[in-house]
Amino acid sequence: MTSSQQTSTIHRIVLSNGIVLLVTENPTSDIIAGRIFIRAGSCNEKREQAGLAHLLSAVITKGCDGLSSLAIAEQVESLGASLGADASSDYFLLSLKTVSVDFPEILTLAGRILRSPTFPQTEVELEKRIALQDIRSQKERPFSVAFDKLRKAMYPNHPYGISILGEESSLGDLTGADLSRFHQQYFRPDNIVISISGRITSKDAENLVEKVFGDWQIPNTELTTLNSSQIPTVPQQIATPQNTQQSIVMLGYLAASVHSSDYGALKLLSTYLGNGLSSRLFVELREKQGLAYEVSAFYPTRMFPASFVVYMGTAPENTYKALSGLYTEVELLCTTELSAASLQASKNKILGQYALGKQTNAQIAQVYGWYEVMGLGIEFDCQFQESIMEVSVADAIAVANKYLREPYVSLVGQEAPVHSALEQFSTTISP
Repeated sequence: MTSSQQTSTIHRIVLSNGIVLLVTENPTSDIIAGRIFIRAGSCNEKREQAGLAHLLSAVITKGCDGLSSLAIAEQVESLGASLGADASSDYFLLSLKTVSVDFPEILTLAGRILRSPTFPQTEVELEKRIALQDIRSQKERPFSVAFDKLRKAMYPNHPYGISILGEESSLGDLTGADLSRFHQQYFRPDNIVISISGRITSKDAENLVEKVFGDWQIPNTELTTLNSSQIPTVPQQIATPQNTQQSIVMLGYLAASVHSSDYGALKLLSTYLGNGLSSRLFVELREKQGLAYEVSAFYPTRMFPASFVVYMGTAPENTYKALSGLYTEVELLCTTELSAASLQASKNKILGQYALGKQTNAQIAQVYGWYEVMGLGIEFDCQFQESIMEVSVADAIAVANKYLREPYVSLVGQEAPVHSALEQFSTTISP
């Protein structure tokens, strides 16, 4: 028994064991790309096991039932294919791509890896060492330090507060048995979305997925759902002295999740502020005032309330000017209406970039699978674009006032400038 629906050329099929299959038929390209999403990421880790999902992504392709790491690598290379795994806060991902004729073989291999990884101890230890090196390396990068401090302040009791890599204290204790337990708990057919795009019909894709995954039974255990605790907003100001050549100035605001009706307006404001050479922050703070080595804004798409961040790299003597400038530009969104022309330019930019992000089969498979695994559905493709077009000048200022009034502040740089900047900020413009 299957159920299906079609939106444009995207077919959505639910297999009898709960696997959701999305197929985008694209006969013009001889490449087929697949994305296999599991609804489990670092948000599903226990706090004392932070880094588990990332470690799992690094090790899962290094051995499965009947195949060593070398045998897997040789099979992928012999096909001229690509196969890799990744983990994020909200999901786990196995990516594959090959020419059409070889897709059944690479999907079969992916099925073996997904269903019966062996987590060889030598590979686990190797990947732990690499992850630990990455964690230590990030502590040497001022931007990473500033963002880590900001993230911890904004999400004190939430998984978003910890890097996907985990922490030295948690990573060191992880074992292959921990990986196996996480795998057993979340890697199950009723927790999986498979998105395929390329020269393949929906029927052929369904038959192939049924052949590879159809005998995978839903276990008797109940699927663990994630209940996130409320995230309090308690803005803090943090200075982290580091002997660097520049100061990193970062402001963060607790904003909305992708499921909020405010999501589109916040994406627009982020684009207006910090996306590209024509963005407000770049023009005002770098071009006109010469404050910034780099300046930008980002607002990631998240299942739970996301962080809206603006940041700048500046000379130590300009630390306070940079902090004041960033704060002022965000505050202007709350007090001064955007011009209709500026709003339209930001809409054009975000929708243009969105269209460019759906050019290849890999991008298409990624986008629709991602929407499905985030609980948005493939209809979100149209809904998102419509929501951007519908944002009015009044909507923009209302959403700014709702989310962008009370910043968390994280400064990294030479001790005297960062402490001085925070003192001035606290006494003059801090709310």
